[in-house]
Amino acid sequence: MGGSKIANGEQLLLDVIRRVASADQGALGELYDATSPTVFGLVRRIVGDYSVAEEVTLDVYTQVWRLASAYSEEKGSPVTWLLMIARSRAIDHLRSRARHVKDQERPIEVAFDHSHPSPDPETAAISGNRRRIVREILANLEPEQVMMLQLAFFEGLSHGEIAVRTGIPLGTVKTRIRTGMMRMRELLEVRQGAL
Repeated sequence: MGGSKIANGEQLLLDVIRRVASADQGALGELYDATSPTVFGLVRRIVGDYSVAEEVTLDVYTQVWRLASAYSEEKGSPVTWLLMIARSRAIDHLRSRARHVKDQERPIEVAFDHSHPSPDPETAAISGNRRRIVREILANLEPEQVMMLQLAFFEGLSHGEIAVRTGIPLGTVKTRIRTGMMRMRELLEVRQGAL
């Protein structure tokens, strides 16, 4: 029963994105309200600064306004699509400021512990469920894959930068990231719609 509720939530987000694509400003507000805690948490983890994360998060939704008509379900679930935009915008911000992400060795799971400063109970429950699912999925990956994914997606390093930092050959870095992503996709499909 909980699965259909989650699937319904995903369908609602798909409908909202379609309305954003037809230039419905109210729909953009709905999308922001429903997803900004998750987007903000990821951006904040990447940029490391609360006020900068707020600016980049707004930038994400500006980009969503422009790109909504190009969204298709083949690009992933609405939340996955938003998080990829958020990651890209956050990394772009870091590079444009010529700053480097600090060398922090926090576990990848910590990225999902940052959230909006005061989420409502429903948002907090959804975020808690997502964190639980992500932790379960990461526990099923090889430690080397988790490390590579952390460096690539949460510290914003390129494959070449990861190779330099870890001393692992570039081809191995690419393979571990690719196999880690494929394994995550398989595990997410088992929980389809739960994120």
